[in-house]
Order: sequence, then C-alpha cells, then structure tokens
Amino acid sequence: MQRRKFIQAASGAAALAALTTSASAASLPKLNWRMASSFPKSLDTLYGGTEKFAKRVAEITDGNFIIRTFPAGELVPAFQVLDAVQNGTIEMGHSALYLYYGKDATFTFDTCAPFGLNSRQQTAWHTAGGGRELYQEFLKGYGLTALPIGNTGCQMGGWFRKEIKSVQDLSGLKMRVGGFAGKILQRLGVVPQQIPAGDIYPALEKGTIDAAEFVGPYDDEKLGFERVAPYYYTPGWWETGSQVSLLIGSKLWDGLPQAYRAAITAAAYETHVVVQAEYDVRNPQALARLLKRGTKLRAFPQEVMDACAKATTELMKEESKNNPKFKKIYDHYQRFQHEQNQWYSVAEARMQNYQINAMKAK
Repeated sequence: MQRRKFIQAASGAAALAALTTSASAASLPKLNWRMASSFPKSLDTLYGGTEKFAKRVAEITDGNFIIRTFPAGELVPAFQVLDAVQNGTIEMGHSALYLYYGKDATFTFDTCAPFGLNSRQQTAWHTAGGGRELYQEFLKGYGLTALPIGNTGCQMGGWFRKEIKSVQDLSGLKMRVGGFAGKILQRLGVVPQQIPAGDIYPALEKGTIDAAEFVGPYDDEKLGFERVAPYYYTPGWWETGSQVSLLIGSKLWDGLPQAYRAAITAAAYETHVVVQAEYDVRNPQALARLLKRGTKLRAFPQEVMDACAKATTELMKEESKNNPKFKKIYDHYQRFQHEQNQWYSVAEARMQNYQINAMKAK
C-alpha cells in the first residue's frame, strides 16, 4: 500500500513538473536567429560546431529558439562576421577573434597568443582564471558578448613548397597565415597573406603564395594542400590552443530571457568540449593517411623557433607599450601562463614525455 502511494505521489510530481516546464516554455518568445560562420561547410569539425550548437539550443528550449547556421560567404564574407554581428546584420557569429587583430591586437587573446597557452590552459584561463571577465570588459567597447564554442588544440605549422632549413629561407616567402602571427613573421622577412579557407588552395596551386597554414591534418587534408605543397611543418607556435568564439551583440544578449541565455551558454560549452574531442580523434588518423600518401613531415629548425620566439617577445612588448587594453590582458595572461607552465612541468609534461619516449622504445 505504501509503495502504491509512493508511486502515485512520484507520478503526480513528474506530471506537475512537466506541466510547469511546458507552461514556462510556452511563456517564452519564439525566436528565429541567424548565425554566420567564418568557416566553409566542408570543414565539418569547425563549421560542424555551429550545427551541433544550434541543435542543442533547439532541444533545450523545446524548439522555441531556432538558430539557422550559414557557412562563410553565404550571408557575409568570412572576415566580416564580427562587423555583421556588431551592426546587427546577423544575430550571431562564429569566428576566431584573432582574425580581427587589425582593429585592435587585443582581439588576439580570445583565440590564442603566439607561444601561448595550450587548449586546456586557454579554457582554464577563460573559464576559471579571470580571462573571460577581462575579455568581456574589452568587448564591451565593441558592443559584443563572446563565449567559447570550440578549440582546435595546437595547430600545425603549415604547408611549404620548399624546405625551411634556416631563418634566411623565410625571407621573401609569401605565406597565408592568420591573425597576429603575420606581424611576427613579417619581421623575419615573410610576406603574410590573410586568405579565407576556401581560397587558400588555388592561391597555393597557382604559386600566388609559397606556403599556407590553416589548422591541422584533418582540416588540411580536406582542403587538399598535400597536392600542391609537399612539406608539412610543425609546430604551429602561433596557434598553441586556438579557441573559436560565439559572438552576440551585447544589447541582444542582455535582452534575452534568462532561460535563453542559459541555453546558449550550456550549448556553447558543450560544443566547445565536443569540437576539441573530435579534433583529438581525427587529427592522428588524418596525419597517418597524409604520411602514407607521401607528405613530408618536418619540424621547424631550432634556429627558426628561437628567432620566432624572440620576435614574438619584442612585438608583444611594443604592443603593450602602445596599447593599454592589450597590456592589461597580456600582463594577466603572462602571469597565468607562467603558473601553468610551472605546474605542467611537474606532472603533465613529465608523464607525457615519458609515455612518448617509452612508445618509441618499443
């Protein structure tokens, strides 16, 4: 008898919860928003993040909040996503904010800084280390709110038509390279080019550029770079843990019901985790395929890495001197990175290096 009463009470509570949820959902407005990405649809991990995100928002809100996603070029050009969100042409954007360093070099830190944090550290800094609060303060000046919606992990150093054996080999090299890294490489003689993903292959094929970096093996294989540039370099020191961002205008964000802001936040962070996981699974498999087909894997010489690191430090100091907003975030970022590297040297790096060396010895 007691058991029957308990089941009846539980059933009643569940029914009441369902009615309450339905009533709450019914009171919320039905919204149809558009999200423009800086990436083409062929990149099913990067662009695919937008589709996962939109699906989760619809599921969480019982279909009341629908977000339609558009790849680069369909609504706005790849490098104009931020402007389109800022001026209200679209409601949401999906981009890497370092692409807009020309407006202010401070945009770099939301994606990653050269020789900067790895993907785990970037997420830690942004989520729990005070980075998001600092960055939101900066974005207020542009009328924007941003959330992390993916990370590629450490990227590759790019595809080259000729080998790079010394710093001198960089002189006059025309290279597609994203974000702040172009300014650094320019100091070593590189002629940087910022080209959208879909236009990189023809530029490399025609010889308009001599080298190109994009993300890593999985995406690079899809874009076909191996067919026109045989040398694949590592590491991508300018993209040590590149975060992708969800952009919303501040006024739109503030005007949303709390339930919708919570849905967007939850779906964005879930997508953030899934995108990184997919890259971690897919990149090793893609690299194995590329090597099997004849790709020549190379590491940047120590001389080149040292010269790039020196140029990075010089440029960061100069930018900090001339840009108070940059300095405020960079100082905080540097302190956080120092703490992280000390900790990683104690356990993470030692364990990883041991396992790598043990595997080689087998």
